[in-house]
Amino acid sequence: MPEYGYFLASEEHDPAALVEQARMAEQAGFQALWISDHYHPWNDAQGQSAFVWSVIGALSEAVSLPIETAVTCPTVRMHPAVVAQAAATSAVMTQGRFRLGLGTGEALNEHILGDPWPPSHVRLEMLEEAIQVMRRLFTGEEVNHHGTHYTVENARLYTVPEEPVPIDISGFGPKATSLAARVGDGYITMMPEEEMVTRFRKGGGGAKLVSGGTKVCYGTDRDECVRTVHRLWYNELLPGEMGQVLPSPRHFEQLHELVTEDMVREKSVCGDDVDEHVSALKAFADAGFDRVYVNQIGPDQRGFFDFYRTKVLPQLG
Repeated sequence: MPEYGYFLASEEHDPAALVEQARMAEQAGFQALWISDHYHPWNDAQGQSAFVWSVIGALSEAVSLPIETAVTCPTVRMHPAVVAQAAATSAVMTQGRFRLGLGTGEALNEHILGDPWPPSHVRLEMLEEAIQVMRRLFTGEEVNHHGTHYTVENARLYTVPEEPVPIDISGFGPKATSLAARVGDGYITMMPEEEMVTRFRKGGGGAKLVSGGTKVCYGTDRDECVRTVHRLWYNELLPGEMGQVLPSPRHFEQLHELVTEDMVREKSVCGDDVDEHVSALKAFADAGFDRVYVNQIGPDQRGFFDFYRTKVLPQLG
């Protein structure tokens, strides 16, 4: 039986709203929190993108739930030695309730300093080396590292948790999933695909944590929910690698017309049909996930949490 968590969308809500949503999530019976780590939103309509580590500090005081970034890219915009310090401090502030979700990132967030955006196989190499650096730093010992992609000299983290920060790796294809199985403490993916879970477990992941997430739009007017999703999160339905290679929100906005309201209506959970919401989350359970996170799109956060507290979560056990 999976645990069910809430996915905080840093791209859509300001820090105070995220903290309040976390409180409502805990009160509603959600068991964990994800929070996105972005420099930019996907489009200007979303309109936010706070520095995630500051928000995690506030969350550590506001709730008692486990917290995880979904996901941080520790390779280009931020050096892995700096990410390691941020993650270790977060783990101390949450008394060990923090996990570090990592991925190879998107040009949207990572190219801002003018660095080149490497091809996917190089990004995977960079991620693996970054994980090696961070794991050494989590020991609290002095680290010197001269690798293919990163140099660290005389670096030591003095504020570290009692246990090293668990690292979960995001993967949407075979290579990233295999990397997660080989070097991760857990696996993150966004589709309820049993094949990928099996690949992770058989590739070395064994019984390690597998987490997934989805977005919904609760509301009593299904057509209005469809319009809300189409306005704010149409990027979720863009095909191929565009999500990884487009460099700015305006480029995603130029592709808005490729996604229709009919596509949203067909692919997204919109409205107040309890069975539809339950079915979307049970698909992850059926595929073998251990934790499932759900995000409410749009402004009706209070209505969403009341709906899930009284009607959806009770059916999920």
